[in-house]
Amino acid sequence: MYVILIQDVDNLGYKNDIVKVRDGYGRNYLIPNRLAIIANDSNRKQLEENLKQQARKLAQLKADAEALQQKLAAIVLTVPVKANENGKIFGAVTSQQLVDALAAMDITVDRKVITMPEAKELGEYEATARLHREVKAEIKFNIVAAE
Repeated sequence: MYVILIQDVDNLGYKNDIVKVRDGYGRNYLIPNRLAIIANDSNRKQLEENLKQQARKLAQLKADAEALQQKLAAIVLTVPVKANENGKIFGAVTSQQLVDALAAMDITVDRKVITMPEAKELGEYEATARLHREVKAEIKFNIVAAE
């Protein structure tokens, strides 16, 4: 069964993609949860028309994402946390802490697009931010002990 995705679905595709899925997955999960519609001829024609109208807007969004990627590549964030004398931190560093550190530099990134490594010790790490379907940025950050 071929479906047109209405929203981004992890490990399947992005909005407006036509993907092949198993019949049960499409009929029992994707379509009832309004994540996809059946890819018949009329829906495909409507999708093509919508994509033509959105092409310029999508190009602008991609350009903005690439500019943000360049900004993020040039900076290294410092995240102060409580830690013991062995370098182990209490808890873990979250994507919200990175978003707050970026907001202090007047850079806006949604916390939901950031994929964090498991950071449980002091040191240098890299997180990945999905800024656009074709643009991913690496966010470098240092975890330091708060005084």
